[in-house]
Amino acid sequence: MAAEELQKQFQTELDAFKQCQKEINQLAGMRQQLDGQLNENSIVKEELALLKPSGEVYKMVGPILLRQDHTEAKENIDKRMSYIKNELQRIDDRIHTLEGKQDEFRETLTKLQQQFQAQQIKK
Repeated sequence: MAAEELQKQFQTELDAFKQCQKEINQLAGMRQQLDGQLNENSIVKEELALLKPSGEVYKMVGPILLRQDHTEAKENIDKRMSYIKNELQRIDDRIHTLEGKQDEFRETLTKLQQQFQAQQIKK
């Protein structure tokens, strides 16, 4: 393989590697945000558990506090937590897949670099 071809292939692989890295970083940020939301919802769930079923629960909708049924509030929190957990799992799976791809790119880049160096030595 010619040096120019190796260099082009190396650059293509490097760009793909960088894109993969960028996506992993974005997903990590999203994961961190979802983790925070899950923690907030866990705290709310704990507080709702301490409250008597006859207690009053209010939900903020825009600038207004609306009264909400205690059971409905618990159900909403459970649904929200379930959704967040599913999203976290989806993101974790995607990150795992991307990390595998990243390892493949790293191996390919190493091989290409070795081939390029071998060509340089031959010259």
